[in-house]
Amino acid sequence: MQPPAADPTDIVAPLLPELNNSEKKRSASVRSASVSGAVFNVSTSIIGAGIMSIPATLKVLGVVPAFVLMVVVAVLVDVSIEFLLRFTDAGESKTYAGVMAESYGRFGAFLVQISVMILNLGCLIMFLMIIGDVLSGSQHEESAHLGVLQEWFGTHWWNTRVYALLFTVVFIMLPLVLFRRVESLQFTSAISVLLAVVFVGISSVLAIHALFLGKAESPRLLPEFSSQVSFLDLFTTVPVIVTAFTFHFNIHPIGTELGKSSDMILAARISLLLCAAIYFAVGFFGYLLFGDSTMADILVNFDRSSDSAMGSVLNDVVRLSYALHLMLVFPLVNFSLRSNLDELLFPRRPPLSKATIRFLSITAVLLTLSYLAAIAIPNIWYIFQFMGSTSAVSLAFIFPAAIAIR
Repeated sequence: MQPPAADPTDIVAPLLPELNNSEKKRSASVRSASVSGAVFNVSTSIIGAGIMSIPATLKVLGVVPAFVLMVVVAVLVDVSIEFLLRFTDAGESKTYAGVMAESYGRFGAFLVQISVMILNLGCLIMFLMIIGDVLSGSQHEESAHLGVLQEWFGTHWWNTRVYALLFTVVFIMLPLVLFRRVESLQFTSAISVLLAVVFVGISSVLAIHALFLGKAESPRLLPEFSSQVSFLDLFTTVPVIVTAFTFHFNIHPIGTELGKSSDMILAARISLLLCAAIYFAVGFFGYLLFGDSTMADILVNFDRSSDSAMGSVLNDVVRLSYALHLMLVFPLVNFSLRSNLDELLFPRRPPLSKATIRFLSITAVLLTLSYLAAIAIPNIWYIFQFMGSTSAVSLAFIFPAAIAIR
């Protein structure tokens, strides 16, 4: 599946006049801004709920194997992105499902759309569940922890999970998901990446402070098998890392607005480097801070009491910065889910951005469904494992490889 070679004799004159120096500078500036916006959007797509479980993977694998696994997955993701963009340029379709349809027909497109919808809907539900944990707390098997609203104001009906999430969905999520172009989200994406850096920075400061005080835990470099960790438990970390690096569902929406596939590849590589550094920093310092008591949701660990008022403030800032980060990631993931659902249900209708009633209806249904599921489902871990071993690995590796060998 190769693009046809151009005949040099067909090129008689340029289609557009040459740009003068000032116009060239403006054009280069626009391209640079577009690439930077794509970096922020891709980085926001990557850094989502997966970051909270990275420290737990270091607890299971040890520092060295976890670092190697992150590098291997990031490299494989980069290769699969190149495959997707190469065969997108060679064909006529500009969507993931369309590229799959050119190789495997309608059934191939259906598989991609279903996988994207499962992954994205699961991510939206997880985002709301984590935000609910931060704001209103949650009950775990052995312990319970309070949310920041309950710590500040006490327990009331208005700061329970149902009402706190309802307020968040209506007054924060809804305005953000009403944007019709993904490029409109580049500024919220930039803020989201900044909040992720804040999360990393404060976690690092807390860990280094604990190290100087002699309270830091001793991290294991290699896995240690005990009554609580078996050899098979090592494989449970792979879905976590794969899901953490899966952003293929947003490659085509972002790449289409960017224009050149080479710019998209550059933006993806910069984002992968940035996010891999953030992941390892969060994982290492989180594991250094909490050791074997590190939980699957590291925010639960930050709920523990601190020895000082400043420590309590930093714990709250860590949790709130992460919740705000997820609030800003939410519309980007929702954009992909909404586009794929519309393409599946209404393949011959006008573009979704130009159909106001259809746009608002799908948006309202997805937002309502995510909210209800986040209220009803008690445990985030099962959703995370299911997505990482099914839809995420299919979108990241299986489908791109299948397109390449067709």
